[in-house]
Amino acid sequence: MQTDRFQTTQTRTREIDEGLRQHMNNIYAKMTAGVLVTAIVAWVVGSSPLLLKLFLGGPQAYLVMFAPLAIIWFGFRPDKMKASQLMAAFFGVATVYGISFAAIAVMVSANPAFGVDVAKAFFIATAMFAGLSVFGYTTKKDLTPIRTFATMGIIGLIAASVMNIFFQSSMMSNVIAGVGIVLFSGITVWQTQEMKEMYSPSMPQEFANRMGWAAALNLYISFIALFQYILHFMNQR
Repeated sequence: MQTDRFQTTQTRTREIDEGLRQHMNNIYAKMTAGVLVTAIVAWVVGSSPLLLKLFLGGPQAYLVMFAPLAIIWFGFRPDKMKASQLMAAFFGVATVYGISFAAIAVMVSANPAFGVDVAKAFFIATAMFAGLSVFGYTTKKDLTPIRTFATMGIIGLIAASVMNIFFQSSMMSNVIAGVGIVLFSGITVWQTQEMKEMYSPSMPQEFANRMGWAAALNLYISFIALFQYILHFMNQR
C-alpha cells in the first residue's frame, strides 16, 4: 500500500513538473514573439521614409512614445479581459514599441558601428535576462518585497524620464539608465518567481492563458527596458 502511494506521489510530482515546464515555456514563447514583432516593425518602418514621417515626423512621435503606457494602464486588464483580448493588447504594445525603435533602425542603416553597439546591447540584455530568470526560478528566497520597491522606483523613473525630455541632461540620462537596469533586473527576478509560484495544474485553461499573457507582457517590458538602458551606455563610448 505504501509503495503504491509512493509511486502515485512520484507520478503526480512528474505531472506537475511537466505542466510547470510547459507553462513557463509558453510564457517565454509569447514574450519572444513580442520581441520578434517589435524587431520586424522597427525594420519595416525604419526602411520606409513615408512611414517614418507618418509616425515619427512631428508631434505625433510623442503619442507613439507614450502609447505603450496607455495600452498597459488602460487596455490591459487580465482580471477582466479574455485571453484573446490580452493577446491583441500585448502585440499592440509590441507593435508600438517597434515603431518607436524605427529610429534605431535608421541609425543602424546609416552607421554600421552603431549597428554593432545595438547587437552587443541585445546580446548583453539577453544574457542578463536569462541569468536573472534562472535565478528567479531557482531561488528559495521570497522575492515579494522587490515588487513594492521596484513599482515605486519605476513610477519615479517614468517621472524623471518625462522631465528629462525637456531638460536634456546627459548626467540625468545616465542616472536614469543605471537605475532602470537595477529596477528592471529586480522585476525580472521577482516576476519569474511569481510565474512559477502561481502555477497550478488544476487552474482552468482560460485563466492560465490570461495569466500567461500578463506574465509575458511583464517579461517583455523588462527585456525591452534592459536593452534600451544598456544600449544607452554602449552608445556613450
